[in-house]
Amino acid sequence: MRVCAVVVAAGRGERFGALKQFLPLGEHTVAATSVRVARCVASEVILVVPEGYDGNGEGADRTVTGGATRSESVRNALVTIGDADIVVIHDAARPFASEILFHAVVDAVVDGVAGAVPALELSDTVKRVQRGSSWRIIETLDRSELVTVQTPQAFRFDDLQRAHAQHGAATDDAALLEVLGAVVLAVPGETSNIKITTPDDWARVSEKEK
Repeated sequence: MRVCAVVVAAGRGERFGALKQFLPLGEHTVAATSVRVARCVASEVILVVPEGYDGNGEGADRTVTGGATRSESVRNALVTIGDADIVVIHDAARPFASEILFHAVVDAVVDGVAGAVPALELSDTVKRVQRGSSWRIIETLDRSELVTVQTPQAFRFDDLQRAHAQHGAATDDAALLEVLGAVVLAVPGETSNIKITTPDDWARVSEKEK
């Protein structure tokens, strides 16, 4: 089976205050580190970059300019893919995802499901709130049925195309397949698979790299 990887690095860094995906991390940038690990399963890696990007491609086979939303950015990459059986979508801001995790989501799709995502169980109590000047607690949720999810996420290419053809927007691609009723499995995620979103996250990542 031919696997293509899309590494999404089109964020504008508004919450972080800079384009965190292109900061140096050891000998490479954050995005380049994510591109390198994606190659463990993919014969082609596409990097989705912000408008105005003038870098060297971070080691990807080619770059594609992103859109106004994450979903649009992924769609911009999908339309450039010719022949692929499985597509892996990975956030560039998760440079510590392991090769084992990439293989786990791809293997699950090879076994016959439409998609697979890494997930972590919750250890904290989870409550639903009504937001305002203060947060009023509405209810406590059953955390045994809840997980947080990460990338890389793997999908059958035809199912992912069908999901994105609806032009919906979501914080991850699995949500678009869920709307269609496609079977998406969760595989064990990794606590070390940190997503760089805030300066505090960067401090954790920088410490981990030492």
